[in-house]
Amino acid sequence: MRVEVFAVRRIIVAIDGPSGAGKSTVSKLLAKALGYIYVDTGAMYRAIGWKAVKEGVTPKEGPELTALCERTEVTLRSDGDRGVRVYVDGADVTDEIRTPAMSMMASAISAQPSVRARLLELQRAMGRQGGVVLEGRDIGTVVFPDAQAKFYLDADVKERAKRRYDELLARGEDVDFDRTVEEVARRDYDDSHRDIAPLKRADDALLVDSTKMSVDEVVAFMRAKVEEIARGLGA
Repeated sequence: MRVEVFAVRRIIVAIDGPSGAGKSTVSKLLAKALGYIYVDTGAMYRAIGWKAVKEGVTPKEGPELTALCERTEVTLRSDGDRGVRVYVDGADVTDEIRTPAMSMMASAISAQPSVRARLLELQRAMGRQGGVVLEGRDIGTVVFPDAQAKFYLDADVKERAKRRYDELLARGEDVDFDRTVEEVARRDYDDSHRDIAPLKRADDALLVDSTKMSVDEVVAFMRAKVEEIARGLGA
């Protein structure tokens, strides 16, 4: 009896989409299910934004911001079931960067050429060997336009705002739902209208509307698609 063994290629998975669509949660679970590495690119922009606020640097292109990028080290480390921890110059800032203020700061800072150039270099270094799930707003269009599997994860703006509201409320923060809706809508506008790498769906990205889907349903759907693509590519 002859047994044929088919090697499955470890590919690059790009997940883009607007704020509150569930990219981080889905990406973490998908990476775990596939045995891939998860790279949260949005957290990297938040980290630079956090450093800019700490040092009083305006999120506008110029010598100060360029110098800040050059001297700042952003590291992502897996922490088992706790997910990915984010470090800036060796300090754990994971919790500090997950606030509405840092979300808006990340949107502003991500529009600056020096920030994008620095983080683009780091992101490509993390993902070029394959076996990674990267999520953000321009992964499939700019960071890895040749990614073998691309998804655009979206949901109704009010549903996305509700998810963000519940998340912040669970952390004990004082939040208002209507204000959260406004913040999510403003973030959408800012991200999709910036001059550099605006938020948009790649032409070859599969649209996944999670408005009425559970996290498990989204992950299962994406996993099946990734495995189908990987099998088709072979070793």
